[in-house]
Amino acid sequence: MVRLAFGKSGLELDLPERMRVEVLEARSASPLADPLRALEEALDGPVGCSALLEMARGKGSAAISVCDITRPAPNRVVLPLVLRRLEAAGVPRSGIRILIATGLHRPATEAEIREIVGEEIAASYEVLNHHAKVREEHRYLGETSTGTPVWIDERFVSAELRLTLGFIEPHLMLGYSGGRKLVAPGLAGQETIKVLHSPKFMREPKAVEGSIDDNPLHRELLEIARMAGQEFIVDVALAQDRRIAGVFAGHPEKAHREGVRFVSSVLAQTMERAADLVITTGAGYPLDLTFYQAIKGVTAAARLVRPGGRILLCAECSEGSGGREFTELIGKYATPEEYLEGIRGQDVIVDQWQLEKLALVARQVEMHWYVPGLPEQYWSGVWGRVHPTFESAVTEAVRGLGDGSVMAVVPDGPYVLARAA
Repeated sequence: MVRLAFGKSGLELDLPERMRVEVLEARSASPLADPLRALEEALDGPVGCSALLEMARGKGSAAISVCDITRPAPNRVVLPLVLRRLEAAGVPRSGIRILIATGLHRPATEAEIREIVGEEIAASYEVLNHHAKVREEHRYLGETSTGTPVWIDERFVSAELRLTLGFIEPHLMLGYSGGRKLVAPGLAGQETIKVLHSPKFMREPKAVEGSIDDNPLHRELLEIARMAGQEFIVDVALAQDRRIAGVFAGHPEKAHREGVRFVSSVLAQTMERAADLVITTGAGYPLDLTFYQAIKGVTAAARLVRPGGRILLCAECSEGSGGREFTELIGKYATPEEYLEGIRGQDVIVDQWQLEKLALVARQVEMHWYVPGLPEQYWSGVWGRVHPTFESAVTEAVRGLGDGSVMAVVPDGPYVLARAA
């Protein structure tokens, strides 16, 4: 029996005896024995730049970009240490803004803000949502070398010191999260985000999980972060229980690169043979709150399944499908091929990129879904079979597979960085 990450409660999967089963557990480094000390040391002896206290001296304002509720970043542990140094350096509390890097996700609620930053910080500091669709809240910084228009939250750009707090994990198109991602798409205007998530980048072979070198989207975000003036990052690596396993602070590019090396050395694993069936998840709460987010589990599983094989994705989707624009696209195209052709050369619609990534997988494999929070009206539009119960989903996913067929089970979905040889 294997326990799958699913919402806050999990699911129990009985493994079939007649199949060759390989369980790919999320690998991680051991939690740090003293994470607070590691954070203190990283802030005072950062990678590639001066200590945070020194960088903050003489500054009258600071903006700190933090992950939204869909990311389990340990802001409540990291933020107090950062804020203490800013204020010790003379930055007035009234000049400090904490920005929730929502990208095009919905704004955080008041309760979620307290969960993200902690009760005390939420009550004592200005904590604000980013609103990608409100152009007047952004500053136009010009175009990147490839022509992407750059609109970044004015509250970040106008601050005298600009910091980001994140964590590093595999990302379905950026290679790894963290660092530059807390600027764009995190604090970018929708005009910028739409280009970053257009077919121009989504169909790039190198824009996938675990890919940094030669990833054109990674290069694009680095350029945008430089334009926005990102100066200091605090990224962490997380253990399987989501405690801190590594701290990487300092120069935005140098510290992030060090963190990526650490995470990739820990996570990467290889299957000897591509699977006939992959049973995977959206990684549980909070990443499987919506169908939109759960698709990340599909793209990660695609690296493990043979062409023509099957993927079963299990995600609670307690908040339903996702944003309005994404929801309106579900079912608009009968097949993945029609979708990929239909959006080619058209103006980018918000959130179309997640369905584009799904379509690239669904045109090559047979998709099965157990997504109980997804309203039934959308079941026919997700390019696969949606099952009403977990038991029926597993039964149908394995139906017809012969003895000795290979099943890969990925309990933590996109938190597993693996591929078939």
